Amino acid sequence: MSDSRPIADNDNPATVLTSKQFRTLPATDDLPRALYTAAQVRGFDRLAIEHFAIPGIELMERAGQAAFDLLRRRWPDAQRIVVLVGTGNNGGDGFVVARLARQAGLQVSVLQLGDRARLAGDAARNAQRYAELAAGHGAEWSAFDGALGQADVMVDAMLGTGLERAVAGAWAQAIAAINGSRAPCLAIDIPSGLNADTGVVMGAAVRAAATISFIGLKQGLFTADGPDCVGELMFDGLGVPAQVYASSVLSARRIDWRKQAELLGPRRRNSHKGHFGHVLVVGGNHGMGGAGRLAAEAALRVGSGLVSLATRAGHVAPVLAARPEIMAHGVSDGEDLQPLLRQASVIAIGPGLGQDAWARELFSAVVASQRPMVVDADALRQLAAEPIHRDDWVLTPHPGEAAGLLGVCNAEVNDDRLAAARQIRQRFGGSVVLKGAGSIVDCEGQAPPAICSDGNPGMASGGMGDVLTGVIAGLMAQGLNGRDAAEGGVALHAAAGDAAARGGERGLLAGDLVGQLRGLVNPS
Repeated sequence: MSDSRPIADNDNPATVLTSKQFRTLPATDDLPRALYTAAQVRGFDRLAIEHFAIPGIELMERAGQAAFDLLRRRWPDAQRIVVLVGTGNNGGDGFVVARLARQAGLQVSVLQLGDRARLAGDAARNAQRYAELAAGHGAEWSAFDGALGQADVMVDAMLGTGLERAVAGAWAQAIAAINGSRAPCLAIDIPSGLNADTGVVMGAAVRAAATISFIGLKQGLFTADGPDCVGELMFDGLGVPAQVYASSVLSARRIDWRKQAELLGPRRRNSHKGHFGHVLVVGGNHGMGGAGRLAAEAALRVGSGLVSLATRAGHVAPVLAARPEIMAHGVSDGEDLQPLLRQASVIAIGPGLGQDAWARELFSAVVASQRPMVVDADALRQLAAEPIHRDDWVLTPHPGEAAGLLGVCNAEVNDDRLAAARQIRQRFGGSVVLKGAGSIVDCEGQAPPAICSDGNPGMASGGMGDVLTGVIAGLMAQGLNGRDAAEGGVALHAAAGDAAARGGERGLLAGDLVGQLRGLVNPS
């Protein structure tokens, strides 16, 4: 292939870059934002072949060339390459990589999963081309027998996106061998064993050091187990024409703060605090005053003009001592809350709220106020017990709270996070943030759901959800609608987590994120 092979870039998957440019792209900053299901991407592949006269063998060659280019760029000193291939088109891509590696003078071994007699079409043609080269140069092509042999880099070209059942037998054994090896693995299109639509591991999945995905990014790469399996993610559109993508509406969108920051424009010089809203945080039951304070301070740090906190009386003095900008009020019942409700433009309820009579009374008063709301934590548990449908709130459940809202077990939520978020939104209305690896935002309207590609495991600690609640409420107070505040808030919160984690993920505290928010909402 010539060095001008098209590479897709950013929002339009069909925008092209040259191979030389491709080699310098960072891992995620320039990935497309459009996400698709596996079936959609297979449809694009068929359209490119049948309606735009790009032969399937040519697409396979481009895919193999792109994967080999990435391998050489990322591991320039690698000499021993082990390619594990299946019997479908993903295996065909692997045979192209093996042939190119051997032609480059590398030591190559191909390990076959499945009966090689089942190879057909373009995959069989590329297998034959490799076999002819191997016969004259000592390269190997043998059935996988449980051993990988010596490798500097492994290439996973076993299963691709068509997986429909749990991996078992020799396939599971091969995945275990890859994951147990010290050699890094490059996954072609998607790590074998990962569900392309849900991001769930199907029994076992390759944990790749890098993955190169083709034609359209699959939504499962970004949520659930996807981020753990893909490693560094690269993309190549294989020169598929833009008209191909017009044939289908994307199934999801990738969001990050780099893009969502555009939601916040510069402030007018002639501004005052009343222009930027008044957030009321309701929460902080006995022993949980920190949750309310975190949410309130986060709302301030993203730019809310005023923030009040309705909490247990015993928490007022500590909050004021630590953060006097928060207007902290001790409330004993729903009646005490009424003056604060009348002043608020947005209410955030749930952080540290508890589930006792005090909490239930405050929740009822907040719901009756008809103010826009962000609902989290214990308030979601109360909503599950007394379902209500509203258009002006943002619900922010983690998987356990999502399971309660839907009346299912946690495993059912995690089996298909996108479906769970959609079902919650359909049942309760508004905008839904399903937290976790690859947080999902599903909103009423025409836009497809969003998946956040930022964030890190250090954010799996207490109080992180309280900060997110305050961030979203603070953005709503400044005039963003529920959808924009939810998507922007999730992306901002994740970016703050990544900034705070530069000092290490273990030991990351929710308060560390609060310290990052101001810099992120005021880009230089």
